[in-house]
Amino acid sequence: MIGRELDGYWKTVVNTIRDGIMIVNTSGAIVSVNEAFSHITGFSREEVIGKTCKILHCNVCEEAMANGEGHWCSLFRFGTIENRKGRIRRKDGTFINVLKNAAILRDADGNVIGAVGTIADLTEISEKESQLEAFRLQLLSEDGFHGIIGASPPMQHLFDMIENAAHSDAPVIIYGESGTGKELVSQAIHEIGDRKDHPFIKVNCASLTESLLESELFGHVRGAYTGAYKDRAGRFEKANQGDIFLDEIGDLPLSTQVKLLRVLEEKVIERVGSSSPIATDVRIISATNQELFQLVEQGRFRKDFYFRINVIPIFIPPLRERFGDIPLLSESFFRKLQLKSGKKIERIAKETMDILVNYNWPGNVRELRGAFEYAFVTCYGDVIQPQHLPETIYNPKMDQHAAKKSAFNLNEIEKQELIEILRITGGNQSKAAELLGVSRVTVWNRMKRFGINARRSIEIHKGS
Repeated sequence: MIGRELDGYWKTVVNTIRDGIMIVNTSGAIVSVNEAFSHITGFSREEVIGKTCKILHCNVCEEAMANGEGHWCSLFRFGTIENRKGRIRRKDGTFINVLKNAAILRDADGNVIGAVGTIADLTEISEKESQLEAFRLQLLSEDGFHGIIGASPPMQHLFDMIENAAHSDAPVIIYGESGTGKELVSQAIHEIGDRKDHPFIKVNCASLTESLLESELFGHVRGAYTGAYKDRAGRFEKANQGDIFLDEIGDLPLSTQVKLLRVLEEKVIERVGSSSPIATDVRIISATNQELFQLVEQGRFRKDFYFRINVIPIFIPPLRERFGDIPLLSESFFRKLQLKSGKKIERIAKETMDILVNYNWPGNVRELRGAFEYAFVTCYGDVIQPQHLPETIYNPKMDQHAAKKSAFNLNEIEKQELIEILRITGGNQSKAAELLGVSRVTVWNRMKRFGINARRSIEIHKGS
């Protein structure tokens, strides 16, 4: 039909176009294609000439054919297909995203003699859109809430709790398994709170001996002990008018708990080796991965101190209870390591993401971040495949602990705390709410959620 007429200028004009071009006759048989078509589809000119356009398995064309109403393709009824996104199957069997345009061709007398279609490869654009979406989500989650990444309902509840706690001067305690991000939560509380323009001091209570810990917290005077050759201000003095974060508070020695109790009640400290009180205005934010109430029952944690620091408890959900955030966290770690390492790793394979989403994550977010650090060392291609993950994640049977649920139960802590408060108040829900720093409705809701009968719980605890 028009194949010979096009031969004179096809190669010099059409082959300069980056979009794939295909001309078909009224029966749908391909009569000509350009070089870009072959590059995009993988089919050579010889392999497609004479074949119908169905060889591409284009979902846009399949839809047009299905709705043709008497025509083999609705294009010949409507005249055009404009800017339709779709998918085609390449020669190697893989599918790619394309942008499709098509129009019918007529001769000088207005008779339909065929159609011309163009396909633009959207693979790079789709990847860029995915990257932009990942960056958008990352920016929303990171910049939107002080570096804490999460969009799941449990995390939205956590963000609400942080907002509420931040504007109170009452002590806050953060419960969460190892690796859940307790320090990030404490930082967020400080940054949102009214003390944000004052110091934020961090102390790891498990990293120091009893004598060094007290010196760190309260300071010392010259000669207080060997090596104390000058007066030294402690962390509480340095944190004045700000916040102090006591991490791993469950490891505090009983003697230090007594001194901290005085700080909470009287707002004064004494340096080691001195009896002169120093006034201090500091809000205490503490954190633990232990069940403090169990430590109280074991005599390893003072009950009076427990109730003074446990005024506003915040519970961080483990990663396995918010698996919907795993892709978001994964993209965040991936993009940061991509920039940091400079390696040409372009994406995470779907199979890899499936493994990440279905893994139990006993080490929580910290373990997920470590998995990506490992993958960036072991991956030499452009895609992170399952075998690039640590063996304990790629093959969880290697780690017996991976399949075990943690003994740390945040709900149980909240339940036991409420039962103990109700016992102390004789079942008075208003007084219980006052001690917990919450509303009476909140106490009632918690009792309903945990199935607590105030009178029965009190009787059981009296008898035990």
